[in-house]
Amino acid sequence: MAENKIHLPSSGGGLLKYSETIKSKIMLTPMTVVILIVIITVIEVILYKIF
Repeated sequence: MAENKIHLPSSGGGLLKYSETIKSKIMLTPMTVVILIVIITVIEVILYKIF
């Protein structure tokens, strides 16, 4: 049985740690994204009411 060794693929499943592989020039926190979305939504509502 020890002679019939079967090599299985690694259990990583193709998952990557993007925090280690990709360094972005623009770093946004989740709170910054939420604030930007709220600001854009408010501007759109104001423009919709005006025009």
